[in-house]
Amino acid sequence: MSEGAAQPVGSGGIPEATISRLPRYWQVLRDVRGQTTISSQQLAEAAGVNPAQLRKDLSYLGSVGTRGVGYDVGRLIDMVSGHLIGPASRPFMIIGMGQLGSAMAAFTGYAERGFRIAALIDIAPGLVGRRMRVAAAIGPTTMVVRSIDEIEQVVAETGATLALLCVPVRVAQQTVDRLAAAGVDSILNFAADGVHAPEGVRLRDVDLGRELQILAYYQQHPGAPAARPEPAAAEPDAVPTSAASDPSNDKKVSV
Repeated sequence: MSEGAAQPVGSGGIPEATISRLPRYWQVLRDVRGQTTISSQQLAEAAGVNPAQLRKDLSYLGSVGTRGVGYDVGRLIDMVSGHLIGPASRPFMIIGMGQLGSAMAAFTGYAERGFRIAALIDIAPGLVGRRMRVAAAIGPTTMVVRSIDEIEQVVAETGATLALLCVPVRVAQQTVDRLAAAGVDSILNFAADGVHAPEGVRLRDVDLGRELQILAYYQQHPGAPAARPEPAAAEPDAVPTSAASDPSNDKKVSV
């Protein structure tokens, strides 16, 4: 994207590049939540961005820092979580309960990030009706796998409009179309490349094979510079360090 080009903006008015960095800030803040404050320099270094970029990103949240103190960790966690998740845990469904879907259901990190599994969905008669293990805030529990034929009812009952797609490649597109028709508007796709999101549906692809290929490249070319995600100096929405005030140096600033 050329310099000065407009940045893609999410529905909340925050640039998509900033949205993609917020989970990094959240994780760093969660790791240091035992301390009261953190400076912009410390947070930026831990998140892998420059301080100016960090301050610009946090300015979209209305964050305020204090001179000589930095950011209040607890308050900033709440602000970032509020923009990423909202005031309550967000329900989601797992579509496709084969080996990948089962592994996703057992992942224990959803609750701390503000998510909860609302339903397990499949089409196979051998899986529908089975009780499978899922991770929950209270610890491991079980949930009955429901049929894709009940998807409209599941959405109505649970309010879940976010789905993890873990179905075979051959049925991925038709499953996405069916989910969209039922009111699902956000899909994390583990199925395959080439799946098209219907109008009004946001779809993100996770291709494990592609990621392995990238790592394999660096194994074959050990002298190649390591890839650093979103280097701040090259980002269109990055700002010069002097353009944003550091809360550690200013009296009280919106950063």
